Amino acid sequence: MKRDDDERVPGPHMLSGLRILDLGTMVAGPVACTLFADFGADVIKVEVPERGDTVRDLGPFVDGECLYWSVEARNKKSITLNLREPEGQALLCRLVKEADAVVENFRPGTLEQWNVGYEELKRHNPDLIMLRVSGFGQTGPYKARAGYDRIGLAFGGLMGITGYADRPPVRSGTSTADYQTAILGAFALMMAIYHRDLKGGGGQEIDLSMYESVIRFTEVLVPEYDRLGVVRQRRGNKHFAAAPGEHFRTSDGRYLILTVSADAGYQRLCAVMERPDLAEDPRYASHSLRWAHVDDLNAVVAAWIESLPVDLLCRRLDDAKLAYSFIYDIDDIMKDPHYAARESIATVEHPRIGPVKMAGVFPRFSNVPNKPIAPAPDLGQHNAEIYGDMLGLSSEEQSALGARGII
Repeated sequence: MKRDDDERVPGPHMLSGLRILDLGTMVAGPVACTLFADFGADVIKVEVPERGDTVRDLGPFVDGECLYWSVEARNKKSITLNLREPEGQALLCRLVKEADAVVENFRPGTLEQWNVGYEELKRHNPDLIMLRVSGFGQTGPYKARAGYDRIGLAFGGLMGITGYADRPPVRSGTSTADYQTAILGAFALMMAIYHRDLKGGGGQEIDLSMYESVIRFTEVLVPEYDRLGVVRQRRGNKHFAAAPGEHFRTSDGRYLILTVSADAGYQRLCAVMERPDLAEDPRYASHSLRWAHVDDLNAVVAAWIESLPVDLLCRRLDDAKLAYSFIYDIDDIMKDPHYAARESIATVEHPRIGPVKMAGVFPRFSNVPNKPIAPAPDLGQHNAEIYGDMLGLSSEEQSALGARGII
């Protein structure tokens, strides 16, 4: 709901005063809302009565509590609402009068089937912004297809170039397409709010597909094909912008990533390797030439890396100001002093299972403190607050709605 400046509550956090209705399920749409909640927006998670969001059932679990839910529903409020029933639809229309935006990630047309599509909702709030997240978008021949993370990675072109040439394509280790879509969705929603509130742009729909969130971040995949006819293939850990560049084995059996693109960086690497011959070799005089001979160059660098004690290797790379990192697992992350110094891992007190560690709130702002992380809500935990305090329903009315399966 667009509110005049004097009606907004400034609050202590970056997004205090904004209210978002989260109608989505699983990851892409809801995490866009979590990003708002992390910075102080009032995010109301609308869940199916009795069952709740699918993420609640995915695990892993500690004493019956879902850790996935504890991360991706943090800082939100939960209400239950049956949108398949007319009474539930009427309640949603009342809720949107109090909201700045709605986020949904159902298949296109689903909300319209339930009589709560954007055209209906904006009748109750003309300044409403709706972020619509889907696998393939609101238009086009594939719009009705279901879309999940792997589908987005596959259709968006990223999975096909990930892995080794002699093996099947592989997915990334986490739900990359979901999270890219969530970040782009949060950015889009923030732009629409800015356009509405500061430029008088009014309410609008945002159409965001998962596959477009993937292909937007595929570097030069499209123009490379368009102008050069190149169909990029899987290259393992090699990348055309890093020569030398690989995942190199160290003397203690770990793996270290080292990539060098700029000529100045390559000269520093040759110096720290004490290999002036490599610096002067005409085959390696430019990055394009080094890429043409990347296998030979990587083999030389690999032998040097594995020949040195790890402490000495790190000192030399640091002295040369070269970018590198060991490939961490979660045990490494939890023990690393840099993570600890920056407090990158937060601890959230769960009301039943105690402290739960999770990634913190990023980025940090110099003038406004980040909001302390509140634990993920129980199903319908905030029904009384939202339906009672916000909409003015009596406890008797709420009980009757609950008995009929509406909330």
